[in-house]
Amino acid sequence: MAVPMLLAALASGALIGLILGLVGGGGSILAVPLLVYVVGVGSPHVAIGTAAVAVTLNALASLVGHARAGRVKWRCAGVFLLAGTTGAALGAELGKAVDGQRLLALFGLLMIGVGLSLLRPRRTAEAPDVRLTLDSAARLLPRLVPIGLGVGLAAGFFGIGGGFLIVPGLIFATAMPMACAIGTSLVVVAGLGLTTAASYAAGGLVDWPVTAWLVLGGALGTVAGIRLGQVLGSRKGLLERGFAAIVIGVGVYVTVATA
Repeated sequence: MAVPMLLAALASGALIGLILGLVGGGGSILAVPLLVYVVGVGSPHVAIGTAAVAVTLNALASLVGHARAGRVKWRCAGVFLLAGTTGAALGAELGKAVDGQRLLALFGLLMIGVGLSLLRPRRTAEAPDVRLTLDSAARLLPRLVPIGLGVGLAAGFFGIGGGFLIVPGLIFATAMPMACAIGTSLVVVAGLGLTTAASYAAGGLVDWPVTAWLVLGGALGTVAGIRLGQVLGSRKGLLERGFAAIVIGVGVYVTVATA
């Protein structure tokens, strides 16, 4: 692995981790374009497979703290993940069957849509707690299953964690508090990422040395991002809008570059 490519992977991982630490998520959507246009991974499919592995490992690392704080609704996560894994497996196979440049173009359009959605004001009112029990199953399962299936399909197709889709999906399906939705989403992100990563790895579509340096950079960037976020805590809204603008800008670039 050439030194410039190694350094680019390390820097790209650090940028993703920095964004994760600053705004609490979303950095993984930049992984594929960074791998293609900055690191120099030649195949979009290899970039997606590599990103999926990195996303899985980062989600597992972040999950530990949320689980210790009791912010994970394990039963809801299990149902959502079971449906999502089915969708991710189908999505990954569909993604590998699509031409690489066309897949990148679709990814660019997705980024634009995600960036625009991030500019919408978030609901700040705290939702009531929720538990998946025999009594509530009839109300929750008809929402959790189809939403999980749809989110998994998108996550597998594009090789992304899908946290920006999972969190609102969980809130819509169960009305759980935002903090719990974020913690619970990491279980799903890890599971969907693992499904996608396994599918691409089985086809030899993962660059393992790049993955290692991407994850290392991500760990360093996350630590720095959390500390910087504490300093800039009063400007979190501005940071999130800035991130949304970056996502839209990169999405436009990817779409134009593949046109």
